[in-house]
Amino acid sequence: MDTTLRDGEQTSGVSFSASEKLTLAKLLLEELQVDRIEVASARVSEGELQAVKNIADWAKPEGYLSKVEVLTFVDNGVSLKWMQEAGAKVQNLLTKGSLNHLTHQLKKTPERHFAEIEKVVSEAQKLGIDTNVYLEDWSNGMRNSKDYVFQFLDFLTKQPIKRVLLPDTLGVLTHTETGAFLKEIIERYPNTHFDFHGHNDYDLSVANVMEALKAGVHGLHLTVNGMGERAGNAPLASAVAVINDFLPEIKIGVKESSLYKVSKLVSAFTGFSIPDNKPIVGDNVFTQTAGIHADGDSKKNLYFNDLLPERFGRKRKYALGKTSGKANIQKNLQELGLTLNDDELKKVTERIIELGDKKERVTKDDLPYIISDVLDSNLHQQKVFVKSYVLTHSKGLKPSTTLSIEIEGKTYEESSQGDGQFDAFINALKKVYNKEGRDLPKLVDYAVRIPPGSNSDALCETVITWQTKEKDFTTRGLDSDQTVSAIKATEKMLNLV
Repeated sequence: MDTTLRDGEQTSGVSFSASEKLTLAKLLLEELQVDRIEVASARVSEGELQAVKNIADWAKPEGYLSKVEVLTFVDNGVSLKWMQEAGAKVQNLLTKGSLNHLTHQLKKTPERHFAEIEKVVSEAQKLGIDTNVYLEDWSNGMRNSKDYVFQFLDFLTKQPIKRVLLPDTLGVLTHTETGAFLKEIIERYPNTHFDFHGHNDYDLSVANVMEALKAGVHGLHLTVNGMGERAGNAPLASAVAVINDFLPEIKIGVKESSLYKVSKLVSAFTGFSIPDNKPIVGDNVFTQTAGIHADGDSKKNLYFNDLLPERFGRKRKYALGKTSGKANIQKNLQELGLTLNDDELKKVTERIIELGDKKERVTKDDLPYIISDVLDSNLHQQKVFVKSYVLTHSKGLKPSTTLSIEIEGKTYEESSQGDGQFDAFINALKKVYNKEGRDLPKLVDYAVRIPPGSNSDALCETVITWQTKEKDFTTRGLDSDQTVSAIKATEKMLNLV
């Protein structure tokens, strides 16, 4: 059962609109093919009532109404009236699974609590509403008041209910306790359907899911992206992968290839971002960064495991950065349909490592521009080197540049001001060339852009068009800094002339 629309909505700051709930209900049941969905809590708001009405109106003719469940309360039939108005047919009745909760929150005896539950179940049956029962704080109940839990289950197993729902409400169970508690209960009540509802406060929810299944539990409550109160619930995608890979005797109908797209949609609707390293659905989990891994992937998939990205509608990526090395770059070049010889590949690798050292993020879309820039730099014999420069920009003062440049082995230094840092650089450069009796080409066009298609912050491309008496020509510079990229384009021009 997916409870993203009910328990997942208890994530701090998250609220689905009625239309979003309907869209996700359809996706969960039809696209992802989960068995059941818990969509709301009764009595919460008018918007929640409308959301459940919309889902019920869609689900009924599609044959899904029995798969749509609503959290209800022991409240003298108020929740049941709400259910009737909404058109829902399955209630998940919230009751107390620990003596501590019963005594201190409800201040009732077990006998009174059971009698009130029996009345709600009986009334629901008359209205044609099926009942499942939540034992809130069941995990602490098993730890601290096991006799009460068994007294309660002795009562429930004699009632006309479909399922008993056992939540680790505060996320306190270890995997060992989860397995032992559920095994004891399932062996004692072999004819009752039990669900396990895990929370993730100790980051143990997936381990607890595994142990619950090994103990023979009949149902699981999960949420997309592990959404839920505090640290969230057991995450759907991870649980599905674990079941399929490590518990093959358990057959489930969830469609793995749809997990990622549903995850992204839930994230978009809620604004609840997915950590990049979240298993299965995080942006980085199928990205190899180290070059040795990419090299191993090319040699009999040495760094692959059973979590192939294609299972989840995704692709393996190879990051570009200071640790990526030639193997990662080769993988990205293959995707782009580009080939380089060993010397060219070495130069491109060095440039990417240089950008990585600056903490810049390089993407596949940046590669053609890096290649063009690196190879273009080697088309001519370099006789002019911009050795050093200081660029200043202060409020109330004109930008200035101090420049050191080497021309055919001779070093010059000049300073100048300008309307901007690059203008100041050009003015300093003119001083050097005037001393040598040389003319500089005229700058006639200056364009700055990020490489088209790139979504990284690594590169800025400056394209400058120069004019001499004979012709117009263009040079390009590439750097993470706009002014520096313009200076690189200028250095190329100086060597060309």
